[in-house]
Amino acid sequence: MTSNEYMTMADENLIHTYNRFPVVLDHGEGVYLYDHEGKKYLDFAAGIAVFALGYHHPAFTEGVKAQMDQIIHTSNLFYSKPLAEAAKKLCEVAGMDKVFFTNSGTEAIEGAIKLAKKYAFLKDGSVDHEIIAMNHSFHGRSMGALAVTGNKHYQEAFGPMIPGIRFADYNDLASVEALVNEKTCAIILETVQGEGGIRPATKEFLTGIRNICDEKDILLILDEIQCGYGRTGTMFAFEQYGIRPDVLTVAKALGCGIPVGAFLASGKCAEALVPGDHGTTYGGNPLATAAVNQVLDIFANEGIVSYAKAIAPYLWENLESLKDEFAVIKDHRGLGLIQGLEFDESLPVGKVVSAAIERGLIVISASGNVLRFVPPLVITRENIDEMMEKLKDAISSVM
Repeated sequence: MTSNEYMTMADENLIHTYNRFPVVLDHGEGVYLYDHEGKKYLDFAAGIAVFALGYHHPAFTEGVKAQMDQIIHTSNLFYSKPLAEAAKKLCEVAGMDKVFFTNSGTEAIEGAIKLAKKYAFLKDGSVDHEIIAMNHSFHGRSMGALAVTGNKHYQEAFGPMIPGIRFADYNDLASVEALVNEKTCAIILETVQGEGGIRPATKEFLTGIRNICDEKDILLILDEIQCGYGRTGTMFAFEQYGIRPDVLTVAKALGCGIPVGAFLASGKCAEALVPGDHGTTYGGNPLATAAVNQVLDIFANEGIVSYAKAIAPYLWENLESLKDEFAVIKDHRGLGLIQGLEFDESLPVGKVVSAAIERGLIVISASGNVLRFVPPLVITRENIDEMMEKLKDAISSVM
C-alpha cells in the first residue's frame, strides 16, 4: 500500500481528534525517523519529548524484548521483579518515598489529584477542598487533568469541571497568595510550562510557593511529565530551584516509547492512599516497568543527564542567532533541551512546522505561536547544525 492509502484508511476509521501531518512514519534510528517511502527526517520533537534516548537504542530494545519473552502482564494482584526494581530506582533518583505507576501522564495527574484530596480529607474529614492551578497550563485531557488545565478552549465543551479548582498566573506569586485559603489542599504547576509556550518557573515563584505550602500544610504537586528526566540538565527540573515537591508526576521519557507514567509522593502524604482508594489494571505491568529500568540504567551508565546539560548551550546559542537573524521571531526561552521560539503573529508557526517537515526536519508547536524544540537528549552538535540549516530554509520559504 502507498502512504496515501494508509492515510485514507486511518482517516476512515479513526475518530478525528488529531490533525496529523501527511507523513506515514515507518521506523527510526538514532535521532532520525524514516517514512513509508524511505524519506529521512531529523527529529527535534522526540515524539513530544518521549524518545530521550533516540530510536532503536540497543540496550533499551534488547531489555524490553527480553521481558516480552518472560511475562508482559500480571495485574496488580501480584508482585513482579521489574515492578519492584523500577519502584526502588525511581524513588531513589527522584528523592521521593513512594511511587504509583500509571499508563500515562494524564493518569499520573489524576492520581496526584486524588492523593491530595485524600490527604486533606484525612486531616479534617471535609470533602470541599480546593486546588490552585495555573493559567496557560496543560496537564492532560481526562476530566480531572482537564479541570486543572488552565485553558478554557480545552474545557468549554466538557463542563461542568470538577469543582474547587482556582487559577493563578504563572510566575506571579501574588496571584497565588490571593487564592490561598483554609480549603486549599494543593497547588499544582509545571516546573516548565510546555504546551503553554515553553515557560520556566522563576526561582522566586517556585520557592515562594514551596514556602506557602510548608506554612499552610498544602501539598506542592509538580508536573514534570514533559520537562523531567534530564531534559533541563538535571534529572528533574525542580532540582535547579533548591526545592522538592510533595508529589511529582512523570511520564513521556520515563518509558521512552513504552506507555508508562507515575506519580511519586513523600512524607505523610505518601501514606494517604490505601487499598481501595486507587487502582489500574495495566499500570506498573512487567513490560512497562522493565522499560523504566532500562531507561534509568542507560541514563546512569551513559551519563545522559550530564551530556544533555553539556549540549544544551549549543542549541541555545544557535536558536539565539536565529532570533537575531529573523525579525519575525519575538522571543527565545526555555531550559536545557526544552526550548521555544515565539514568532510574531504575522507568521503562524504552523506554516514553519509544515515547511520544516517538507525539508526533512520534525519540529512541533506550542501555544502562543511558539516553535517547540524537545529533541532526543542524545543529539550532537552536527545534528543541531543540520537542524539550523533546514529550519532557516523553512522560515525563509514561508515569510
